[in-house]
Amino acid sequence: MYENLLPRFLRYVKTETRSDATSMTTPTTQTQVAFAHELMKELEEIGMQDIIYNESNGYVIATLPSNIDEKVRTIGFIAHMDTADFNAEGVNPQIIENYDGESTIKLDKDGKYTLNTKDFPNLKNYKDQTLITTDGSTLLGADDKSGIAEIMTAMEYLIQHPEIKHGEVRVGFGPDEEIGIGADKFDVKQFDTDFAYTMDGGPLGELQFETFSAAQATITLVGKNVHPGTAKNTMVNALQLAIDFHDQLPEGERPEKTEGREGFYHLLALDGNVEEAKMTYIIRDHDRDKFEARKELILAIQKEMNQKFDTERVVVDMYDQYYNMGEVIEKDMTVIELAKSAMEEVGVTPVIEPIRGGTDGSKISFLGIPTPNIFAGGENMHGRFEFVSLQTMEKAIDVIVKIIENNAK
Repeated sequence: MYENLLPRFLRYVKTETRSDATSMTTPTTQTQVAFAHELMKELEEIGMQDIIYNESNGYVIATLPSNIDEKVRTIGFIAHMDTADFNAEGVNPQIIENYDGESTIKLDKDGKYTLNTKDFPNLKNYKDQTLITTDGSTLLGADDKSGIAEIMTAMEYLIQHPEIKHGEVRVGFGPDEEIGIGADKFDVKQFDTDFAYTMDGGPLGELQFETFSAAQATITLVGKNVHPGTAKNTMVNALQLAIDFHDQLPEGERPEKTEGREGFYHLLALDGNVEEAKMTYIIRDHDRDKFEARKELILAIQKEMNQKFDTERVVVDMYDQYYNMGEVIEKDMTVIELAKSAMEEVGVTPVIEPIRGGTDGSKISFLGIPTPNIFAGGENMHGRFEFVSLQTMEKAIDVIVKIIENNAK
């Protein structure tokens, strides 16, 4: 089952597919378009059918036809092609076989960047396993090329083993997940499944059906710049307005001070001068009422600050990004029970926790296809310390195959 997994994964991560938040195209980079067409060729080679590239949304879709007479629910498996906002050119994976669970792994030749159990205690979980790491100069891209490799390998195995009975399965490989817009144009009618799973989680056993609800706010502060020597009662310093605004948000509700289901305000960017400044926040919470209250506080601070001036000096542009997919999935938990039992049957202990983030499944669930998230194996994602266990990827394939098999029973 796993023969082609490692070479397939290495080939994928060496292909640069970083997304670009400043681009207005879909996908946002041509490298993703090229990769999509490479995946189409591979899907054809392994025997998948009805292979489509949707130029309007950048998704590659393919079908594994049912090999049983009775009608069962159609399952989808989804992974994203793009990598995060970190150097992704010249990815040079290192393979560490039979890792002892203790040793420091030198990523670069000089040892400037290392994986060690002091900084990354999660390494202790991988004794006697094969790890794929970076060389310290790039990210790895296991997020989410491990998911693509797992789905592709599982489909290849099922095609080669028709004795395993299954219903219809659809796979989808999409763009731009890392910049939060990958599923904005997702075509539910074209994908046409009863439910789906994103293979986009982290360590072994992750099974997630709760995400944050998310919004983004851009705060523009309008100042009045005069010479500081004659500034009294005249100057309005936009940078000071930014500080004043930020200081009114709860100090303890920042990412670095929260965990679990606790939400936060995260100041992503601050730029400007006396005349004008801009701040960008992301706002997160698992609870919808608390999420709405967070947005209301932003607007309340805006109103209170503007009341002190004879003109509007605090301008808020705020919009929702996605919502907690648990609101959809909790209405029918059979999709979770199917994945949970499949994990247990292949020797994986399910770890069901809320995601302190979001996935394409958040938007796809609200579009009409319940889409929880399953582990794909990556750790320390989005940077030079990213790594993945080959054995975890193999277990992800086991889970995919078992879900499909059990769905037909």
